Amino acid sequence: MPDLTEKQTFSDQEALDFHRIPTPGKISMAPTKPMATQRDLSLAYSPGVAVPVLAIAQDADKAYEYTSKGNLVAVISNGTAILGLGNLGHMASKPVMEGKSVLFKRFADVDSFDVQVKTTDPDEFITVVKNIGDTWGGINLEDIKSPECFVIESELQDLLDIPVFHDDQHGTAIISTAGLINACHVAGKRLDEVKVVLAGAGAAGLSSIALMKAAGVKAENTVICDKDGVVYKGREHGMDQWKAAHATDTPHRTLAEAMVGADVVLGLSAKGAITKEMVASMAPNPIIFAMANPDPEITPL
Repeated sequence: MPDLTEKQTFSDQEALDFHRIPTPGKISMAPTKPMATQRDLSLAYSPGVAVPVLAIAQDADKAYEYTSKGNLVAVISNGTAILGLGNLGHMASKPVMEGKSVLFKRFADVDSFDVQVKTTDPDEFITVVKNIGDTWGGINLEDIKSPECFVIESELQDLLDIPVFHDDQHGTAIISTAGLINACHVAGKRLDEVKVVLAGAGAAGLSSIALMKAAGVKAENTVICDKDGVVYKGREHGMDQWKAAHATDTPHRTLAEAMVGADVVLGLSAKGAITKEMVASMAPNPIIFAMANPDPEITPL
């Protein structure tokens, strides 16, 4: 296992070289059968392959028994919200999607390949994924901008009979809520009493605040902020149904105002969004999750 405590420092050139040398990219394919003899090849392809073909034609679920489908996940993106860098196009998302495939293989031994979809239209994206979805045992959606990501995930879950998971929403929500539960224990705070401020009302932020509420954080103790300020009840500019669902009655209009006296700040916005003055204004023993990607809102140094 890698040393996860090791300080991660590298230059831009080192990052490029890592992805380029000795072989471009981070993933490859390897056969699960020996392929050592003519007989092996005849079984793997024609004529032997016709036997499982006919079995699957009779019962599509046999694909889980005779192919790699059951341990194969697609990581799919259109590149409209890459890390915290924004809409950089479908091909720019490929290094990230390959990286997620590596994580699936390295930590869960799940085989995974990335798919880049060249469209920013949600309906077109849904159609593409729906029509190729049977290839995999599961689909991991990633780096798709909000609010389109909510619609895409929901519709694909209805259309496909395999798990469809939007990592930016649920992966972030699970780990941040688990972290909050533990942090409250360490800091001597209660979930049903803490005041939580969310900086960044995108897919990750809204899903995280929703799960925290389900875990015990009271809705009236939450304040959500986006690039236009506090998401308050009655706000009209820059709103959608997903933000509106978490809007609260509050006099605060800026992130700095909202953080005064807060117990928790959940950062899923951009580098530099949280200042040391904002942190100083928080309640004693503040809990700070600075999770903007690739660079956090604030650092300890």
